[in-house]
Amino acid sequence: MRKAVLIISFSWLTLLSFPQGKSFNSFLSDSAMTYSSVSFCVADAENGEVMMEYNSGKSLAPASIMKLITTAAALELLGPEYTFKTKLGYTGSLNKNSGKLTGNIVITGGGDPSLGSPYFSDHYKDFPDKWIMEIKKLGIKKIDGRVITDDSYYDYLPVPSKWLWEDAGNYYGAGVYGLSAFDNTYEIHINTLADSTRPVITKSVPCECKNEFSNWLVASGTKDEGYVFAAPYSTTGWLTGTIPSKMEDFVLKASIPDPPLLMARMVTERLEAAGISVSEDPTTVRIEHKSISDEIVPVSETISPPLAGIIKVLNNESVNLYAEHLIKELGRNFKNNSSTASGVDVVKEFLNNCGINTDGMFISDGSGLSPGNAINTRELVRLLVYMKNNGKYFQDYYASLPAAGKEGTLRYYFKDPAFKSRLKAKSGSMTRVRSYSGYFTTISGKNLAFSIIINNYSGPSKNIISGIEEILKEIILTK
Repeated sequence: MRKAVLIISFSWLTLLSFPQGKSFNSFLSDSAMTYSSVSFCVADAENGEVMMEYNSGKSLAPASIMKLITTAAALELLGPEYTFKTKLGYTGSLNKNSGKLTGNIVITGGGDPSLGSPYFSDHYKDFPDKWIMEIKKLGIKKIDGRVITDDSYYDYLPVPSKWLWEDAGNYYGAGVYGLSAFDNTYEIHINTLADSTRPVITKSVPCECKNEFSNWLVASGTKDEGYVFAAPYSTTGWLTGTIPSKMEDFVLKASIPDPPLLMARMVTERLEAAGISVSEDPTTVRIEHKSISDEIVPVSETISPPLAGIIKVLNNESVNLYAEHLIKELGRNFKNNSSTASGVDVVKEFLNNCGINTDGMFISDGSGLSPGNAINTRELVRLLVYMKNNGKYFQDYYASLPAAGKEGTLRYYFKDPAFKSRLKAKSGSMTRVRSYSGYFTTISGKNLAFSIIINNYSGPSKNIISGIEEILKEIILTK
């Protein structure tokens, strides 16, 4: 791993009060903050000089601003042009006269986090149909074998061990597989026309994802508070909570429990729809408990967008799945071990090489979804300053952050004119957690890096967001 040297000197001082920060003092005195913990830091992005801070060394749950650490490491260590490859091939013998393949169609996963993602629809288009076309070009009319997906690129532990059970079955808690597809997300369509009754599940999209769910949902009100409880590789689970009533087609998004098997089934069905018979049921390397020992004849290769493009979507839309893929990819590349733990070790080594003190950092995953994560704003700001001045790929890093009031998770926030074209930041949110980190420019032209984390506040999150907006607005207008 490249050894990096941070040439900027830092001087950190934890202040008991916040000088010339009326908005911050007002924020702390609000009753919603009575039982909360706050960590805040602002530094000159050019030289690292700390301008303001409050409890900047206190480690708190960061939520999705953890992605700033993961994406910094991935960009610097893998490079913005890094790509993932998914391979299509076959084993056995092909009789070109009869069109009979005595062997298997093999789809080899290469860890692509974005394969078939709606975010990259123009890039992938309908890639399964392209695979079918490539198989037909070979003259194959009958397969005396099966479609098998090789999902051994990563380990078979899709979900980090520190994630909450209530998250894993839902789209934002989708696990990581050696062959992921469609953001590992599927739709459960539900009819909720009758209020305060058990809603009716009408279909799943893709249809191959239909599972046996116990339905404990209640249609009531207008809020979506429905949850899917299902483990990776499972075929059963349950739905619970409340979802909006009086809707003919409400969609609940869930995580695909076995994307490699889904892909094998989908390709099998499309082959048969194209008139190519397949004699055996689709399967995966994990299910068969053995690797593919036969020589694979390559047919085609599907290459992902460059890493910089994936990271732009990751930080703009806060896609947990992509961050967890990158953690495993770092572990695989630099530790020859695709576990989450190995990837975390790589990230910590990267931070240490950047001059970041990781003693107060407790990293359980790459996305920030685990409540076991804890970091402090002091070291996160130090990383932001490092990336600005020493990062090889800062422009790609900066471009991945949402613009205030315009993009991604900031689309509906920081809409005051004071923020226009002045602030780009990553947001984070979990139950009783709000956080923001990034860069902004003051009215006088100073480029600043900042981070703020609030844990265990009371009341609605919109009030917390408004308070943070006022704090940053005051700094922009007065510094």
